[in-house]
Amino acid sequence: MKRIRVLVVDDSALMRKMIPQILATDPGIEVMGTAMDGMFALKKIAEQRPDVITLDMDMPRMNGMETLKRIVEEYGIPVIVVSSLTLQGAELTFRALEVGAFDFVTKPKDAISLHIKDISDELIGKIRAAVDNPHARLRFKRITPPEAFRQKRRQPFTRTAERVLAIGISTGGPNALSYLLPLLPKEFPAGIVIVQHMPAGFTEMFASRLNSLSAIEVKEAQDGDLVLPGRALIAPGDRHLKVKRLPLGAIAVLSDGPAVSGHRPSADVLFRSVAAEYGASATGLIMTGMGSDGAEGIGEIKAKGGHTIAQDEKSCVVYGMPKSAVEKNHIRQTVPLDELGPALTGLFAQEEVVHGTNSR
Repeated sequence: MKRIRVLVVDDSALMRKMIPQILATDPGIEVMGTAMDGMFALKKIAEQRPDVITLDMDMPRMNGMETLKRIVEEYGIPVIVVSSLTLQGAELTFRALEVGAFDFVTKPKDAISLHIKDISDELIGKIRAAVDNPHARLRFKRITPPEAFRQKRRQPFTRTAERVLAIGISTGGPNALSYLLPLLPKEFPAGIVIVQHMPAGFTEMFASRLNSLSAIEVKEAQDGDLVLPGRALIAPGDRHLKVKRLPLGAIAVLSDGPAVSGHRPSADVLFRSVAAEYGASATGLIMTGMGSDGAEGIGEIKAKGGHTIAQDEKSCVVYGMPKSAVEKNHIRQTVPLDELGPALTGLFAQEEVVHGTNSR
């Protein structure tokens, strides 16, 4: 079988040594070269045409963003950004995803140590996903709603959400959510809770960026946050998110419990919580991502009479998570990404009428 040829681009000599050592543990991957900056990288890309590129964003001469734009525009080769765990690193990473990077991994805080190997499985998995999936480079244009649509409510709902939409998503998620959430109207009648696989330190900025694009309110979840109609709560990186219905309303509950399905936060944890607390009033949506996180949990939503939806294969960057749920027969409806916004709005509007919960 033909091996995946990878070019490693990083100004750090340590990283140019460590990443090839990590990738050498997979016999199906071959590091065909390294480059210390964007100019060297572009020369090697033109000459050798790698299958995948790992790219540092902070480099001399030609930085990572300039290099990425050239790769996307001229070669269409998938790029995995290797990001630093800093606010500046997070900002550059989200910009890179918007430009066209396939995904990202983060460097450990102690990059000088052998802890860099902690990213081994994640990096190898994302390199394989970038090559194996024929739809890996499918991109959706970010939606910018009209100002009148995007304008936030002056006063948020004071009533708790009687229904909830729970979303589990991973690889390809930042761009998919940047497309989906701006399509939801500010009067969206359900509370929204989201697990996006993302490291600690990134989710607050991610939620803030989504909030600036959307008519609904989007924020990183905090313990005790109310689950309200028209509000989306995103699980903080490295913390599980659950919901709890109390007499005065539903709230978000965060925990530092062990990883579930290989993840913290885990979509399985969120979906099981939503199934237990909301039952038939819950809707589970599983979207693009590697692995099988969420497949079991969304089955519990279905078993309680809730509605379950999967993003369709063609519009997924990686079909792993939805595929696992579909194969377990836990999905009632499959919807392309570009139809999800209207489908969700229509679904919850119908339920408003059926259950007589229209607030007007």
